[in-house]
Amino acid sequence: MSYYQRTAEFTSRRQQNWSRNQNTVAFVSSVKLGPVAHTVLVALMITVLGLIYLTQATRATSYDYQSQKIDSQIADLSNQKTDLEIENARLTSLETVKNSSVAANLKAPSSTQYVSQ
Repeated sequence: MSYYQRTAEFTSRRQQNWSRNQNTVAFVSSVKLGPVAHTVLVALMITVLGLIYLTQATRATSYDYQSQKIDSQIADLSNQKTDLEIENARLTSLETVKNSSVAANLKAPSSTQYVSQ
């Protein structure tokens, strides 16, 4: 005949006089940790959280450097574009006017009058 033995890990509802809507099983851990082990575990958790924070912070900083580099490239290219537009206008304006068919058909004015005030 086998006998049922109760352990410290499980207590039944009848022993504790539980009321409705409460847990009927109370779990007691068999592993006991001392104050030094708790301190070490807390220090490890803080270290891991610190490392996670540092990786996220450096990731954001690297994106900032990349965006700053791209912004400086955009500014340089914008300045270069403006310079090229000015040079293009300078090089083409006089030549196109001199060589156009309209300028070739122009005549010198016969008389010029100025308005006096």
